[in-house]
Amino acid sequence: MKFDPAKAVQKLEQFGEFGGVNPSITDSSTFTFLGANTMLDTFHGETEGCFLYSRHWNPTNKYLSDALAAMEGTESAWVTASGMAAITNAILQLCNSGDHIVSSVTTYGGTFAFLKNYLPKFNISVSFVNPTDLNAIEKAIKPNTKLIYTEAMTNPLLQISDIPAMAEIANKNGIKLMVDNTFTPMIISPYKLGAHIVVYSMTKFINGKNDAVAGAICADNVFINSLIDVNNGTAMLLGPVLDPLRSSSILKNLNTLHIRMKQHSKNAMYLAEKFAEIGLKVSYPGLKSHPGHELMTKNMNTEFGYSGLIAIDMETAEKAGKLMELMQDKGVGYLAVSLGYFKTLFSNSGKSTSSEVPEDVQKEMGLSEGLVRFSVGLDNDIEDTFQTIKSCLKELKYI
Repeated sequence: MKFDPAKAVQKLEQFGEFGGVNPSITDSSTFTFLGANTMLDTFHGETEGCFLYSRHWNPTNKYLSDALAAMEGTESAWVTASGMAAITNAILQLCNSGDHIVSSVTTYGGTFAFLKNYLPKFNISVSFVNPTDLNAIEKAIKPNTKLIYTEAMTNPLLQISDIPAMAEIANKNGIKLMVDNTFTPMIISPYKLGAHIVVYSMTKFINGKNDAVAGAICADNVFINSLIDVNNGTAMLLGPVLDPLRSSSILKNLNTLHIRMKQHSKNAMYLAEKFAEIGLKVSYPGLKSHPGHELMTKNMNTEFGYSGLIAIDMETAEKAGKLMELMQDKGVGYLAVSLGYFKTLFSNSGKSTSSEVPEDVQKEMGLSEGLVRFSVGLDNDIEDTFQTIKSCLKELKYI
């Protein structure tokens, strides 16, 4: 039977302790035990259903974690105070001094900076490769490699990772495959495709309102339990815990994610096709011209579309800047970083969310200085949005 992430979330029965249709919010930092031995057993990880301290588990965070695990098809999940907290804690739980990572070179700028600039202080080395080159991935693996890291849809080039093939390489070498699925929640189910660990910035599509910063790690019970072990769990000891009030609001938003992803994708497809018609250099995996179109179509949950991210190449940062300023002035959306908002957001990736990547590496990976990344919103009249963008292009004499 085909996996349905939306149905998996909707089948959960999560209600408040007094019968409220929304789960109760537990804003306690610590929890009462009725017996001293129960506290002792909980510290040793031997007690089911007891909460110890909110840096470890909180009932409200567990509701959200359970919903995310259902969505991903994993045994468990754990939520964090940011997407970077999810990424860094999961990596540091897997890797020790002297270990090696093979990573996609096209990743979120913060992730690239962590891998390139921060991990060397722990003597953890990283080889960066083109995520679409499976031979390069395999050749980069060393005896001390512990992890292959990629994004399901890469930021900002929108390349598509072949997760089943990468998982096969990882399994053959006895290492883990970690996938950042921030761009494609519900659309791609990395764990079902063979990934061992799935990470998210929930700040983006999952929450969808740009009013919270949060992250998530989805994996099997063994990994999540190791991550929050009171003696040596990275997340437990570094403490990137998500506030339960934020967990509660994100959980509510998660239940509308399937509807939002369909509309984001529908609007993005419409704009991508229109951009191509007027001669713009556009990248969108939903277009048959995209190099990853067939791969994504094969591996995706098709009813949710091809995501809400589009990239167009204006060739120079100056032209990109003028276009974005005019689009903001005319009400297309906001010149802002991030994505997954109900209004359209656009930014010049090389000068913003990928600015941590050195310019020579940007050029090597094919990131144009004029690339404008759109996170297409939930516009009800997307034709009107297109006409406004088209008028901006004409006013600037770009078309």
